[in-house]
Amino acid sequence: MSILSKEDAQKILNRALSLSQAEECEVSLSGNISGYVRYARNTITTSGAGADVSLSVSAKFGKRTGTATTNELDDASIAQCVRRAEELARLAPENPEAMPFLEPQTYLDSPTYFEATANISPEYRAQVAYEGIQQAESKGMIAAGFFEHSTNFSALANSKGLFAYNKATGLEFTLTVRTSDGTGSGYAVKDYNDVTKFRPKEDSEIAVRKAELSRNPRAIEPGKYTVILEPAALVSDEGLLNNMIFSMNARAADEGRSFFSKKGGGNKIGEKIVDERITIYSDPTHPEIPARTWQSDGLPREKTVWIQNGVLQNLLYDRYWASQKGVKPVAFPSGIIVDGTSATLEDLIRDTKKGILVTRLWYIRSVDPQTLLYTGLTRDGTFYIENGKIQYAIKNMRFNESPIIMLNNLDALGRPERLNGSLVPPMRIRDFTFTSLSEAV
Repeated sequence: MSILSKEDAQKILNRALSLSQAEECEVSLSGNISGYVRYARNTITTSGAGADVSLSVSAKFGKRTGTATTNELDDASIAQCVRRAEELARLAPENPEAMPFLEPQTYLDSPTYFEATANISPEYRAQVAYEGIQQAESKGMIAAGFFEHSTNFSALANSKGLFAYNKATGLEFTLTVRTSDGTGSGYAVKDYNDVTKFRPKEDSEIAVRKAELSRNPRAIEPGKYTVILEPAALVSDEGLLNNMIFSMNARAADEGRSFFSKKGGGNKIGEKIVDERITIYSDPTHPEIPARTWQSDGLPREKTVWIQNGVLQNLLYDRYWASQKGVKPVAFPSGIIVDGTSATLEDLIRDTKKGILVTRLWYIRSVDPQTLLYTGLTRDGTFYIENGKIQYAIKNMRFNESPIIMLNNLDALGRPERLNGSLVPPMRIRDFTFTSLSEAV
C-alpha cells in the first residue's frame, strides 16, 4: 500500500462518511511503509520491510459510540465497516462523558516529511548495522542494536466537516555494546525525522566508548550524590521527565489525586513548583522535533508552555474536563522542549568536583503519585566523577527520586539534544537519592 496523498485520503474518508446513517460519524485513515534491521552478538538477526493501512470508523447515537476498523479499502469493505460501527454503537452503554465530534479546526503546518528518509534503502540499513558491529568487534566487544525507519500518513474527517491530514517520516536507532567479559555496557540512542542529520558511525562510537569505560565497575555506598543525567535518563521511554509530563492531568489535579493538586481544592497553575531556570514547553512546529499538529480526536496541537521560570502554566485538559471547567482544551504534547544553555556534557563534567554520570535509567515505577516519587535503576554506563574527570565506572544503583525534587535541586543545565521526539539538555542535580546497589550490568 502506497502512502496516500491528502486528496486520495480525503476521497476515501468522504466515501465512508457518505455511507453513515449515524447521528455523528468520524473516520480516520492511516498507513505506513517501514524498514528495519536488528542485530545481536555482532550478527544481523532479522531484517525486513512492511506496509500497512487501517481505516477506523466511529459512529455515534446520542452518548453511545461504536468503533470498527478494517485494512481493506474497497467499497464493500468500507460499507461493512461503517455498518459494524453503527451496530456496535446501538449496543454500547451510554457514556455520560461523551463529547460531540469537533467542528472544523485550523491546524499549523509542520515540516514532518523528508524525502531522504522516505528513500532509505536496505543497503543503508545494513551499513548502520555494520558500523556498530565493526566497531564493537575491533574492540573485542559485542553489539546488539535496532534501526527502524518509516514513512507514514494519517488523516481524519467527520460528519461536521472537520478534516486533518499529515505525512511524516522518522527513524529510531538504539545500540547496546557489552564487553566480552560481561562487566561493562554502553548505550546510544537517536531519533530523527530527517536522516541527513543521523551519523551512525559517530553514534555507534558513543556506545562502544561507554562500554569500554564501564568495564570492571566498582561498588560505592548508596546515598545522596550530585549527578549528571544525560538526556536518555530524562526523556527516553524510561525517563523521569516523561513520567512528570504524563502526570500533568488537570482532572486528577482538580480532584485532589496528584502532586499538581492544590490544598483546599483546584490545581497549582500559577504556583512556582521547580527551580526558576526550568522552562518547559511543547511546539509541534519546532524544526528540530517537528510533529503532527493534531491529536487523534482532531484537537489541534499548538505551542504550549507548561512551566515557565519554574512556575506551572498549564495542565492537560481533555475536551470533557475542559467543558466542565469552562476552559480551552489542552492537547497532549508530541514532545517537550526544555530550555538549556550552551554548555556541553563535557563542560558539566569538567565543573563537577564529585558526582556520578548517569547514561540512562530503566524499569521506572511509581512509588507515590502525590509526590511524583519514582524508583528505578541506572543502566549501560554509570561513572564516578572527581575533580572534573571521570575516574572509574561504578556498579548500577537503584534510586528513589521525584522529578519535582530533582528540578528543585538543579545545579546546572547543558545544551539541549533531541531524544525520543523531545529536546532536552543534560542536567546536573544535587542530592539525587540512591538507595541500594544493583548487580545487573
